[in-house]
Amino acid sequence: MMAGVRRHRTLGQIFAAPIVVGVLSVVGLVAALIGDGWWDALSWLSLTLPVLLYFFFVGRRNRPRLTGK
Repeated sequence: MMAGVRRHRTLGQIFAAPIVVGVLSVVGLVAALIGDGWWDALSWLSLTLPVLLYFFFVGRRNRPRLTGK
């Protein structure tokens, strides 16, 4: 692909990942409210995902980019 040329993405492609993260967050919140034991484990796992994604993308944004010159 040429430098500076971006391909068009559909709305489904743009919003797919945020919707998945949102659904997992809701699942985690509901699991934390309705039970103990493995429900707690499910809530911790699903509510950890947005935090990990935040740190991943913030770290990626602050890294200097290598140019292919």
